[in-house]
Amino acid sequence: QVQLVESGGGRVQPGGSLRLSCAHSGIAWDRYAIGWIRQAPGKKREGVSCIRSFDGSTVYANFVHGRFTIYKDDANATVYLQMNRLEPEDTAIYYCALENYYCSGYGLKPAQWGQGTQVTVAA
Repeated sequence: QVQLVESGGGRVQPGGSLRLSCAHSGIAWDRYAIGWIRQAPGKKREGVSCIRSFDGSTVYANFVHGRFTIYKDDANATVYLQMNRLEPEDTAIYYCALENYYCSGYGLKPAQWGQGTQVTVAA
């Protein structure tokens, strides 16, 4: 049974940082990639970042502008999203998602996603 469990969300001031974690289990990890997607109230879901299992290469949405870093810890079956210089526009529920092997079109049709973790950026 595939499980994706997010944690690490919270409320921070603009300019602050958060690290989100995605603990995954039950996945044939070498056949997939793991991505982070987000959805703000009244807005469409959008892909934030994705990491490929086979070589650890990464992709980021344009709006990240070098502020976020996705990385994986295979020994602990966890994928992280380090978010720095957070802005109010980053406020959303962040989901860890099971993506296709190459991260192609990540965020559009994830195979599965977790329950999400709320990130709120406000003064």
